[in-house]
Amino acid sequence: MAELRRCTRCVLPETHETITFDGEGVCNICRQHEYKQTQIDWEAKKKELDELIAAHRGKSDYDCIIPFSGGKDSTWTLYYLVKEYGLRPLVVRFDHGFLRSNVIDNTQRTLRKLGVDFHHFTPNWKMVQKLMLQTFLEKGDFCWHCHTGIFAYPMWVALRYHVPLVIWGEPSSEYTAYYSYDQAEEVDEKRFNRYTNLGITAQDMLVRLEGAVDERDLKPFTYPPLKELRQIKYRSVCLGSYVPWDVKRQSKIIQEELGWRGDEVENVPPGYGYEKIECYMQGVRDYIKFIKRGYTRPSHLASLDIRNHRMSREEAVGLIQKYEGKRPPSLDLFLEYVGLTEAEFLQVALSHAVSPYEHDPLKVLSGEKVHDFEAWSREGAMPRKEAETQLERWRGRNRLSDHPS
Repeated sequence: MAELRRCTRCVLPETHETITFDGEGVCNICRQHEYKQTQIDWEAKKKELDELIAAHRGKSDYDCIIPFSGGKDSTWTLYYLVKEYGLRPLVVRFDHGFLRSNVIDNTQRTLRKLGVDFHHFTPNWKMVQKLMLQTFLEKGDFCWHCHTGIFAYPMWVALRYHVPLVIWGEPSSEYTAYYSYDQAEEVDEKRFNRYTNLGITAQDMLVRLEGAVDERDLKPFTYPPLKELRQIKYRSVCLGSYVPWDVKRQSKIIQEELGWRGDEVENVPPGYGYEKIECYMQGVRDYIKFIKRGYTRPSHLASLDIRNHRMSREEAVGLIQKYEGKRPPSLDLFLEYVGLTEAEFLQVALSHAVSPYEHDPLKVLSGEKVHDFEAWSREGAMPRKEAETQLERWRGRNRLSDHPS
């Protein structure tokens, strides 16, 4: 089996979403970072941010909404806006159901040190299970509830409290080309439908689940009506569109200033303890990506370090060969949560493979448990009959055998 073509500068492969290569074999994501590092007048961008904040300060009970997971990016965003501008934000967390204890501790320290109000929302777990299974079946991505909830729910909170300014963290230009650094990237309904919801709206989901859910249960995953958002004159922007994003530098600052602590993540190399520490299903998400696309998080992390002149390409290749593609122990939990066997899981994931990658299950090694693995919830398994109903519908639509090989 031929190896995937990879960027001649970073290590992203041809199966990375939105990637293209130029005549020199350099990918468009690397070219975007060149533009970021050499063409943008960041002083002028900072002045734009100054003006945006000045226009909204003191106009509502809160100066802005800051969506917040407790990970490195949202913590940095909150820290920067409070320290640099003295804002009074409402911090909003959509809880995807897999928060780790270290992130909960980090959150408490951060909120107390910065002195901010916090709004925490957790959706119905039984609803989440159905959504996870349905979008894994249809898209090979069980995180639809997380993608849509994280980006839709804070907008509902903005409407409820009449706070028109919502400030997110990094722009998508850091890692994909849905938008580039030479474009204005608003975190709006267009962006939501362009890639956040995987091409499945909440109304689509209602139809697919054939009456198994109430339309009201899907509201947190539905983008608010544009008419209502326009009435409050909303703006929804990325902080990284106004100040240059650098996760390593920012992570170091929040560690020193807030006592924010990193963590182990399944199949993430040492030295990246700041990356995706908030979700104990992250290893499963990365493993599915490897089955579909032949690469995973270490390629992304190493590529960022190459672009920021912190790692050679040769070092990056060694890193990904050592850490990518291992079966995470958390897969056993995931299978319980959605009621699938591992054979069924593999059949579904392989059905979403991105050419030209061809996955070989026989070559997969087992990953190691991280320190808090035993503390992750074993409660809330999906009844097998419910899972079979969704699985049979999906197989019927895709004309797949009931007996995965």
